[in-house]
Order: sequence, then structure tokens, then C-alpha cells
Amino acid sequence: MAVTLEQAQRVGYVCLKALLRFAFMVANNLVAIPSYVLYLIMLQPLRVLDSQSFWYIEGVLFKWLLAMVASWGWWAGYTVVEWGDDVNAVSEDEAMVLVNHQATGDVCTLMMCLQDKGTVVRQMMWLMDHIFKYTNFGIVSLIHGDFFIRQGRAHRDQQLVLLKEHLEKYYRSRNRKWIVLFPEGGFLRKRRETSQAFAKKNNLPFLKHVTLPRLGATQVILETLVAPQENGTPAGGDAVIKESKSKGLQWVIDATIAYPKGEPLDIQTWILGYRQPTVTHVHYRVFPVKDVPAEPEALTHWLYQRFIEKEDLLTHFYETEEP
Repeated sequence: MAVTLEQAQRVGYVCLKALLRFAFMVANNLVAIPSYVLYLIMLQPLRVLDSQSFWYIEGVLFKWLLAMVASWGWWAGYTVVEWGDDVNAVSEDEAMVLVNHQATGDVCTLMMCLQDKGTVVRQMMWLMDHIFKYTNFGIVSLIHGDFFIRQGRAHRDQQLVLLKEHLEKYYRSRNRKWIVLFPEGGFLRKRRETSQAFAKKNNLPFLKHVTLPRLGATQVILETLVAPQENGTPAGGDAVIKESKSKGLQWVIDATIAYPKGEPLDIQTWILGYRQPTVTHVHYRVFPVKDVPAEPEALTHWLYQRFIEKEDLLTHFYETEEP
């Protein structure tokens, strides 16, 4: 089929825009990331004298960097609509955020929608695949204190020990509040077939839009960060709205990312902007940590239920395009 002049012009425009965006973002990175590193090198004496002030400043710089990444998507017309429970109500408390994982753009989407959640962005910790350590943002995450986890059965036990040590060393000393993880352990497209086979073998629900989550990292985080008297005890009252005064991890936030037509954004799209403007939906449910069971078997069942609910949400969204 012959290409019309209008189609050729459209392709040329998209390619030129992608090239200009790429050049701009390279310049962004070459200025912003070295500046972040150099400022923190200069502030090392403050780290010795007043570590709390040092990590406050680091958090502000970190938030600005994440806002920079979020702005790339906004510039391309990629926006976010949030619905469900109001997570602003718990933005100053410690919380664990469980997110479904479809593509590299999930991280960028979260960077965008968490910018207006009080001090969350500057005081958050990410758990991400170790491959991100070798990206342009790797040095920033290393300094900030994020944890890079190696996937695979051969590394699993060792990684959980390292995660526990990392949390004990950095989470409270750097005044972290929210910790974000993707319990599925990989992208949907890579894990779906394995997850469905496991579900069939163990008489579990057949899931298409999410995969069955893994227990390991979630269990380690709860065991390490939740005050012993909180975990596994009955909840009372309207726990989402009620302000918590106790120490330790207080909330579990179940975040579900839904892309129109089930077509996720990846980091290449976020940077180059060649896809048409789109609206991503993020749904939140907030659970008091004292409603989350501590025993491994009960916790596994609880996690499975959350992802079964995600499956129902996503199925409804993809069928109706409505939240």
C-alpha cells in the first residue's frame, strides 16, 4: 500500500519530535544527575555533623530529579488519574506500597502521581530489579538508599537476607516513610505463563492481567519494619482516616496501575513520546498493617486476594474503559 504525503509527514514529525526529546533528556541527565552527586559530595561534612539535615537536603534533591522524569511524560501528554482511597491521609506515616508490574513505565507513572503526596517522594525507598543499577539513574538510587534485588530462585534466599540488612541499616537512619515494591517479581509479559501454570497446578485462580505475587520481600519488610505489637492484631475504627501515633510501619497501600487497552508505557515511550497522549489510571486501597496477617500461609493468602482483586479491577477497566 502506497504511503501518502500526509502519512509521510506524520512519521517525519514523530521522528523529529522523538529525536529532539531524546537530545533534551540527555542534556537534562548530563546536568541534573552530576549536580545531585556533586552537591552531596560537597555536603559530606554536614552528613558527619548533622545527618538528619543532610538526608533532608538529599531528599529534596531526589524529589526534584523524580519531578524531572515525571515532567517528560507530562510534556508528551501522558497523564494520570487517581481513584480509590485517599493516600494523602497517610502520607506522613510509614507505609508499604504494593504495585502490579507491567512495564518500565510503571516507575515513571508512580514518580508522577506521588509528587503531590506531601513528603512521600523525598522519604521513600524503592525496591527494584538490579538491572536498574546500571542505568543513568542508578547512581542516584544508590546514594538515596534504594535496594536492588536480583531475581531468580538461585539468588532468592540470599537477596532476602540482604534486604533485611539493608532495611535495618538505612530505612530508619535516613528517615524513610514509604517503601515501594512490585511483589510479582517481574513484568507481566514475562511472568504470566509461569504464574498461570503454577495457578493451575495448585488450584488457584487463572489470572490474565496480573500474576500471583511472591511472598519473600513483603514478609521481610513486615517482619523488619512493623512494631511487634501491631502486626496481626485486630483493627478498630476507620483506620484509613484515623491518624496513627504509634511507631513502625502503619499501612499497606495496594496500588493498581491500569493502562488504556492494556497497553503499558515503557521507558522508551516515556522518553521519546512517540505514542499518542494517554491517561493512565491508578487505584489505591489502604489497609492498616494490623489487619495484615503475620503467619506466612495467611500472608500468602492475603496477598493472593489483593491480586485477585486487581485482576477484577483491570478486567472491568479493560472491558468498559471506566474505573
